[in-house]
Amino acid sequence: MNKTQLIDAIAGKADLSKAAAARALDAFTDTVTETLAAGSKVSLPGFGNFEVRERGERQGRNPKTGEPLTIAASKSPAFKAGKTLKDSVNA
Repeated sequence: MNKTQLIDAIAGKADLSKAAAARALDAFTDTVTETLAAGSKVSLPGFGNFEVRERGERQGRNPKTGEPLTIAASKSPAFKAGKTLKDSVNA
């Protein structure tokens, strides 16, 4: 499912216009992005949690030359599915 299809589905289930559903989806993604950028976690009980995970500095290898290099530490957004979502997928 792509963004357009998701907007159509939201509009149909929530009895909204497609424009309103698009604004709602954009507001949701913007809010999650801003919250994660601020270092906080977004928890949706039954659905899952969005959080930022830190990856430490590590050694890698250039695949072309084979020479070792250091990969800098970074932060990565992550999603952990909740029990209700897992159960729905596995049913």
